[in-house]
Amino acid sequence: MSGPAAGTAVAATTTDVVCLGESMVTFLPSQPGRLADVPSFGRGIGGAESNVACALAAAGHRAAWVGRVGADGFGDHLVETIASYGVDTSAVRRDPFRPTGIYFRTATDRGTDTHEVAYYRAGSAASAMSPANVPYEELFAGRILHLSGITAALSDDCLALLRELTAARPGRPLVSFDVNHRPHLWRGGDASVLLELARRADLVFVGEDEAEEAWGIVGAEAIRAAVPEPSVLVVKRGSAGATVFASGLRPGPRSSNAGGAECAPGARSAEGGGAENDGAEFVPDTVTHVPALLVDVVAAVGAGDAFAAGFLSATLRGLPVRDRARHGHLMAAAVLTVPGDLTEPPARDHADRLVALGDDAWGTLRLGPGWTAADRASEEVRTP
Repeated sequence: MSGPAAGTAVAATTTDVVCLGESMVTFLPSQPGRLADVPSFGRGIGGAESNVACALAAAGHRAAWVGRVGADGFGDHLVETIASYGVDTSAVRRDPFRPTGIYFRTATDRGTDTHEVAYYRAGSAASAMSPANVPYEELFAGRILHLSGITAALSDDCLALLRELTAARPGRPLVSFDVNHRPHLWRGGDASVLLELARRADLVFVGEDEAEEAWGIVGAEAIRAAVPEPSVLVVKRGSAGATVFASGLRPGPRSSNAGGAECAPGARSAEGGGAENDGAEFVPDTVTHVPALLVDVVAAVGAGDAFAAGFLSATLRGLPVRDRARHGHLMAAAVLTVPGDLTEPPARDHADRLVALGDDAWGTLRLGPGWTAADRASEEVRTP
């Protein structure tokens, strides 16, 4: 039987965020250079959705990761490592016939011509995820369900699963969708399907560069025009920062979203979300631009996942839009100043003090390796 059973509902939400997607074992180079020249590699983990789950758990939230891995040693390593961050992995499925995916990468920035990644994920256990074999009760058990466009590219079954999970239905949790366009995964495919999925979500993250590459859409305003349904759209603009479009919802007499629009599914459209908004009145977008931080980058990997985690963390706390984006920038800065995809986030009170800085102080904040361990926010505030 595919899809959630009729009448599926979550009686008591005990999880803040459930993340679904593929995680892989990643092999990190011992030194810079071409893959052909690197003599040895260290083992780690990599996966957009599991990265978000680990970051949220490290920040004190109740996070779960749902995926599918092989019944092999790499699968054991993934599940054990992700669980070590405090993430609930009890709903992860093991596939006795398909392997866990792995990949090797160079130490250079993903956006440069010298960056190399060698994936060994074709036919992986995760690519076999489908509407017929995922645990819907666990997927719908959180306040937020976080998905990404990477999953949609893995197989036709995975795309069908994302369409099922983003379909409008009563009781659906808030659906967060990170477009995460990876060109190498869409060779011979149609990446425009990512636009379809984005329009069915409640909260969307997309980079200006990937919107142009995947959809031929240029500029934040044009992206919002193409993706009008989500109640919150975060357009990431690299070193220029992020622009957040957030719509409001004034509940009507028959609206099921009386709790407010920013954390309620389907705030803009019943087609694009999971709740029914009969009688509700939509309020036009507010547009908030939040500058990025100055960061002494160690490795430019994992920043997008960390930004999403920071934004989701602040969303769960009910913080204003500007503060959500600032927490996203801070979480990204934590990852950018370490070699891998994951790191310990700043303490919440430390991050809150930085987020509360005035615009001028925020604009001169420069963060380098080790900044998350600082005792006082003022220690990091210096002009570049």
